Amino acid sequence: MSDSDIQTADAVIVGAGFSGMYLLHRLREMGLKAIVFEAGTDVGGTWYWNRYPGARVDVESLAYSYSFSSDLEQQFEWKERYPTQPEILRYARHVADRFDLRKDIVFRTRVTAATWNDDARDWLIRTEYGEAVTARYFIMATGCLSSSKMPEIPGLAAFKGATYHTAHWPHEGVDFTGQRVGIIGTGSSGVQSIPVIAEQALDLTVFQRTPSYSLPARNRKLRPHEVTDMKARYPEFRQEQRESGAGVPVPIPTRSALEVADAERDAVYEAAWESGSLVNLLSSFTDLAVSQDANDTAKRWIHRKIHEIVEDQAVADDLCPEYPFGTKRPCLDTNYFETYNRANVHLVNLQRTPLVEVTEKGIRTSEREYEFDAIVYATGFDAMTGSLTNVDIRGRDGLSLRETWRAGPRTYLGIGSAGFPNLFMITGPGSPSVLSNMVVSIEQHVDFVADAIGHLREQGLTTIEPTAEAQDAWVDHVNEIASHTLYPKANSWYMGANVPGKPRVFMPYAGGVGEYRKKCDEVAAKGYEGFALAV
Repeated sequence: MSDSDIQTADAVIVGAGFSGMYLLHRLREMGLKAIVFEAGTDVGGTWYWNRYPGARVDVESLAYSYSFSSDLEQQFEWKERYPTQPEILRYARHVADRFDLRKDIVFRTRVTAATWNDDARDWLIRTEYGEAVTARYFIMATGCLSSSKMPEIPGLAAFKGATYHTAHWPHEGVDFTGQRVGIIGTGSSGVQSIPVIAEQALDLTVFQRTPSYSLPARNRKLRPHEVTDMKARYPEFRQEQRESGAGVPVPIPTRSALEVADAERDAVYEAAWESGSLVNLLSSFTDLAVSQDANDTAKRWIHRKIHEIVEDQAVADDLCPEYPFGTKRPCLDTNYFETYNRANVHLVNLQRTPLVEVTEKGIRTSEREYEFDAIVYATGFDAMTGSLTNVDIRGRDGLSLRETWRAGPRTYLGIGSAGFPNLFMITGPGSPSVLSNMVVSIEQHVDFVADAIGHLREQGLTTIEPTAEAQDAWVDHVNEIASHTLYPKANSWYMGANVPGKPRVFMPYAGGVGEYRKKCDEVAAKGYEGFALAV
């Protein structure tokens, strides 16, 4: 490839989800030429790819939305309390149209490699089609849950029937009417899709390795006064979001779960369960995330709820998680536990009878072979790092990000990694990301990155990267915060435990959205303390 075939830009952004769209808008406002590469055929990121039955966000629509444009806030009309995938995609498309973003987005194109040139002080980015772009800044806006994974069992290609993965659902949908369906996985995508598939299928068999905590969403249409009231107080509400623990404002608890009477504690849990909000139950008391004894009170209460809902008590036992509540992200559902009362739904506990292989006819466990017309894999993602390490990113002196992170991701603030100048990550490992309302964390990261680029340009500087010392200190801090919680006690994707061979490292920052923002603001105010800036 000759130099004349290489495009140039100020910034290359990978991904046209909520991160990439807002970042493109910000950089454009600064007068920079930015190019976005997106593997899909349209904007939306997570909400473009995840079209499985029942796909829905677990943060309320009026809070799961951009705050950067008051006009956008006032004009877009959300329909439901918890919007479905089509409604969120409609919102993303509306944003793309409103700000004319598509003209700078290259769709149907994956970035495969990026190499830093220390002499030219820029990145050379290559796509799957051999295209090349040089850019001063390279920004991975690829999301925390965008690199899907299949289960590690033999025979995946042997099955003669139809196969689907929840993260790559056919855009035209799937009709399971009259079919025998097997579904592997009971995380969020499984919990949301199982009730919908059960209503269609002749017979549905659910293969569960680890049960999920799930709460009823109590979803409904938004009431006109709720929309009007929120639009009237959006500025105050957005500030509350930014200062909150998870990007969702809730009253701060003042009591331990262990210092109240059983009846009072149960009443608090019951009110939270009825509210249809994850955060209300998670923040019921001061110590659910840090005290095993306190957490056990919530765990036992939820177990009782499951046993009240599920008629077959042996099935109810299998649906009760044993890890601490909240250490894997709980789910919101619509009739999930009730679905196991249907005559056409069967639960297979893979702790007792492990998966052996996929066969031509279906799935074999250690006990028997199950025959299906279709198999659904609701087996999740190589979370937090997969979308970053799937691109061959090489920094100074050919340093490979994939190799550098082999023992676990190492970042400063979840934004950059030492040895990789002008590489930015949006909601990367080491930031609150998946422990928060993602849109709040996305906007904060995009603003930090855009402001940092603006600072470099104002000061006549060309590069910024974390120092090794600041990065080491931040990784230690993230691990220390996690060590004071119950999070490491669960084999969760927060820990990388769903990917064989992946290091067990707690990846998100558990100190809260508000505290994290304060730290980032302090870093910026001190001239980007912890980053090395150079001409």
